[in-house]
Amino acid sequence: MDLSYWERKSWFSNIDFTIIGSGIVGLNCALALNHRYPKARILVLEKGSLPQGASTKNAGFACFGSISEILSDLKNHTEQEVQELVFNRWQGIQLLRSLLGDTVLGFQNYGGHELFLEDRDDLFQTCKEQIKRVNELLHPVFQDNAFKITSNLFNFGGVKDHYITHAHEGQIDTGGMMRSLVQLVLKKNITIINSVTVRSFEDIGTNVLVRTNDIEFNTKKLIIATNGFAKQLIQEEVQPARAQIILTKPILGQTIKGTFHLDEGFYYFRNIDNRILLGGGRNLDFKAEETTNFGMTNLVERKLIHLLKTVILPNTSFEIDMKWSGIMGVGAQKKPIVKKMTDNVACGVRLGGMGIAIGTSIGHQLADLFK
Repeated sequence: MDLSYWERKSWFSNIDFTIIGSGIVGLNCALALNHRYPKARILVLEKGSLPQGASTKNAGFACFGSISEILSDLKNHTEQEVQELVFNRWQGIQLLRSLLGDTVLGFQNYGGHELFLEDRDDLFQTCKEQIKRVNELLHPVFQDNAFKITSNLFNFGGVKDHYITHAHEGQIDTGGMMRSLVQLVLKKNITIINSVTVRSFEDIGTNVLVRTNDIEFNTKKLIIATNGFAKQLIQEEVQPARAQIILTKPILGQTIKGTFHLDEGFYYFRNIDNRILLGGGRNLDFKAEETTNFGMTNLVERKLIHLLKTVILPNTSFEIDMKWSGIMGVGAQKKPIVKKMTDNVACGVRLGGMGIAIGTSIGHQLADLFK
C-alpha cells in the first residue's frame, strides 16, 4: 500500500508498544500497559476484519477443567502444577468478570457437567473414585468441593445415569466480551488497525523493525499475542489446533442448560438462545487439525451431527443453522508461554484452549514484563 505522509505520521510513528493480535490476550495487555503508561502510544495490529484465532470463535465456556482432564493432567504434571493451572484459570475468570461485569459477559453459572458414554464405564468409575482426591487438591482454589455426582436431568442418550458436575463453571457470550473489550480499548485512545498481517520483525537494539503486508515501521517494544498462529512468527513450542463447531437453529421447548464435556473433553456443548452449540472432534485426526486454516471437515462434521442425534437430542428434531472453526494454540505442556524473547520483544501464547479463563491474566503478565 502506498501510504501517505499523514497516514504514516498518524498511525505508524513514535510507537511505544505494538501488540500483534487483538484477541483477549492482546487487548488485555493493551489495557494493562495503558494503565501503567498512560502517555504511551500503543498500537494493536489484527490480521482479520474481526479478531481471528479463537477469541470470538470459541464455545463460550468459563471452565477450569473437567475431572477427567484434571486426572489426565496429573499424569504429566505434579499436583502443585495442576493446582496452579486451575488457580490461574479461576483467577483469570474473576479478573475478566471484574473488568467487564457479568451482564456484559452474559455470564451464567449453570455448572459444568462431564458426561460418560455407556461404554466408558471404566473412565466413569475412575473419575468417580478420584472425586475426593481432586476436591482436596483443588479446595485451596475454590474454597469448597468443586466436583460432585449429579443425575442425568436432561435425558441425554447413550450415557451413564450420572454426570460429574463442577459447580463453579459457567458460560459467557464471547461476542459481547470481545466487542466490549474493543470498546474499552478504544476509549483509552489505543489504536487498533485491522486487516494488517505481520510478516516478520527484527530487534535492532533501540527499536523493533516490524514488516507487514502494507508497511515497515519501528516500535520500541513488540508483543506477540497470536496464540495458535504464533509459529508463523516465532519458534516456540506451540502448535495450532483447529476446533470445529456447529450450531442448531432455535429448538422449541429446549430446556438444556449448562456447559457439558464428553469423551475426556474432546467434545463440548452448551445451550445458547434456545439452540445447542456443539464443538470438538480434534481427536478424530490430530494431524489434520494441526492447521491454521479455517474450515470444516466431513469427518468431524458427521461426528458432531451423530452426537446431536444420538446423545444430546435423541428425541428432538433439529436443523443445523451455522458452522465455523477457530484456531487454538496447544503444546505438550499446559503451562502458557509468557516470556521476553529479546529485550524488546515478548510473547504470550499456548493458551491450550483455556483462552477465556486465562486470557485476561496472561495479558496482564505480558504487560508486567515491561515494568
